[in-house]
Amino acid sequence: MDSLDSFNTSEKAEATELQRLIAVEQQKAQFQAQVHSFTDVCWDKCVDSPGSKLDYRTETCLVSCVERFIDTTLTITNRFTQMVQKGTQ
Repeated sequence: MDSLDSFNTSEKAEATELQRLIAVEQQKAQFQAQVHSFTDVCWDKCVDSPGSKLDYRTETCLVSCVERFIDTTLTITNRFTQMVQKGTQ
């Protein structure tokens, strides 16, 4: 039995929209958590001592670290998506 069965059409539409908005906010929160995570990891890996500006080595390290983190996250996400799609077919 669908949890929306007791609602009228308007209420069902509102509940569906609310569920969609909640899902979007959850995705935003996950994204923010990922940004926080790779900021921590890359900062600890690349920054020896903070100064008034980043030197070339530190900047290059941070850029490379973030790019690797993003590439890895996308690869894992794509792999899980493929697994889910294969499981639903």
